[in-house]
Parts: sequence; C-alpha cells; structure tokens
Amino acid sequence: MPSPAIQKYDFETGVFRPPSEGGSFSLLVRFTRNCPWNRCEFCAMYKTERFELRSVAEIKQDIDAMAAMCNDLKALSAKGGRGDSVSHEGAVALLSRHPELNHHQGFAMVYHWLISGGKTAFVQDANSLIMPPDQLIEVLRHLRQTFPSLTRVTSYGRSKTLAQRKPEELRAIREAGLDRLHVGLETGDDELLRRMKKGVTAQGHIEGGRKAMAAGFQLSEYWMPGLGGKAFSEAHALHTAETLNAINPNYIRSRPFNPLPGTSLESAVAEGHMQLLSPREQLLELQQMIEALEVTSRVCFDHAANYWTDRSGDLLFTHGYEGYKFPEEKPKVLARIAEGLLTDIRHPTFLSL
Repeated sequence: MPSPAIQKYDFETGVFRPPSEGGSFSLLVRFTRNCPWNRCEFCAMYKTERFELRSVAEIKQDIDAMAAMCNDLKALSAKGGRGDSVSHEGAVALLSRHPELNHHQGFAMVYHWLISGGKTAFVQDANSLIMPPDQLIEVLRHLRQTFPSLTRVTSYGRSKTLAQRKPEELRAIREAGLDRLHVGLETGDDELLRRMKKGVTAQGHIEGGRKAMAAGFQLSEYWMPGLGGKAFSEAHALHTAETLNAINPNYIRSRPFNPLPGTSLESAVAEGHMQLLSPREQLLELQQMIEALEVTSRVCFDHAANYWTDRSGDLLFTHGYEGYKFPEEKPKVLARIAEGLLTDIRHPTFLSL
C-alpha cells in the first residue's frame, strides 16, 4: 500500500506492449490483467499468471491517478519557467517531494510519455475486448475525456473475441475511442493453428479481422515466419497469405518464430520433434508468403527478430513501424529478399539467449 502522501499517484502498469507502442510513445493503461486464453504453445508471456477482469471503478481510479501525476509534473515544471512543457527539473522536484516515486512502476513511463508529446495510449493486457462492451466503452470514454491530447488508443485483441462481438458493439467501442487493434494471427494454416492451440481457425481469423475492419479499427495482424518448422513451411506461407488476403488489414507485421525458454516448443526442438528452419529457409518461406500476398496493407518488419542483412551488413528491411506499402512496394520487398538470399545468413547471437 503506498504512503498516504502519494496514494493519489497509485496505478498499475502491465509489462507487455507491441514495439510500436513502446519507448516513449504510449501511456500504458491496464484494463485487464494477463491473458484470458493463455494456451498458445509458442507463448511464454503470461503462463505463470491468472487472468483477471478489472472493475470500471479500478480502471477509472488508475486513469485519474495518472492524470494527477501528469498535472503535478506540469505544475512543477511551470514553476521552473518551462510553461506547459514538462521538464527534467519538474520531475526532479516531484521526486524530491515524494522519494517513493523512485520505485513507482509507472512514474518513468508517464514522464517519458509527456515529454514525447502525450499523443498515444496502449490498453493492456492481452485482450481488452473480452471486457463487457458497456464497461469497455465507459472506461474508454473516461480515458479520452481525461487525456484530450490523445490521437490514438490501441489494444491487443483476439480474432475469436472479435468474431463473437456484434457489429454494433464493435462500432460503439471504436466510437468510444479505441482506434487500433493488434491481433496475433501467427498462421493461416488450420492444422498449425490446432497444434499451436490458438483456439481459432483460419476462417475465424478472417471473420474477426473483417469485423474489425468493418467497424473502422486500424488493424495490425501479426504472423510468425518459421512457426511450423520444416514440416509446415509451405502450408504455413501459402495459407497465411490466403488468410491475410481475405482480411486485407491495415498492417501485416512479421515476428519470426524463436522457441522461447519454458515453452513446449523449446522441448520439441530439443527432443528432435520439431526441426527449425535455418535463417535462409526462413527467408525463403518469407519470399513464398510475400509472393502470394495480394493486399493493400503496409507490411512491416518492426521487430529485432527480423535480423536478416544484405551483403553490406545492413538490415534487409526497415524496422520502421510503417513498413512497406503494398502493392506499390511489393517488388521492393521481394528484391530485398533476393538480396538477402545472396548473403551468408547466420543466426545472430541474441536469438539464442
């Protein structure tokens, strides 16, 4: 329990967010705790944690606590002659008043969010759309009213949850202020989806994705090159392209597969039940998928696991969050893949950590 002097700053901050919502970019606001599905074979993010819905009152209290911290940082910065701008001096002054804030899980996040402009927020944790729609709408409105500077609010969401929501519910959630959704497609191959325990079929991905697009969300779909190993590589590439073609999301983001410690897939690789693709084979799989992709999406490689390099040693793809516009830049991406296939591709050290 925080000391009485800083109870007004008491709020929760979760651990996970997409790279495009990280760094200084987004205010991290926790609507739910952990993941309501939590069975995916490749994922280690929430395996030791239990899913919990948070109450509307709890969430609103957190939003108000963040606002109190923002207001005090601005006020103390103004005393130092910085006007409406938040300053380092203002942060030091608040920490001097309340040294306990040195250990606050969200103080640095709020400070960096303010100095970067205070424009975006990310709703945590794994699937905020699991909340009863009326409650989600209420807290989204409170978030937007409390922080009118927000130009984008984003969340993770599951395809199955999207598919289960009524179109009018999704439109109301969108109108309440949730702009963008990040969805883990992973693959469009039904057998691989079953083996990975995603809890959804390719058709379910398509239905959920189309509903999100129809409701007006910006939709980011993530896929995992190499997820099927050598046994499923071709089916994974082609069926993923088919599924993404049917959705045509705003963004398609590559997250190359790496078996994480503590997951069943790490054991499957160690015991020889799953053969990983070599870096070259992974790039060939990517080539096959991109060749079959017929979308108007932005195709992105905004993650360190997209590690391939060209013959000069430079990254093969930009890691920028906006990626490449398809179909206009599809030839450019294929040309970069062809360039990458001419190099001596090796696994970087960080992927084996």
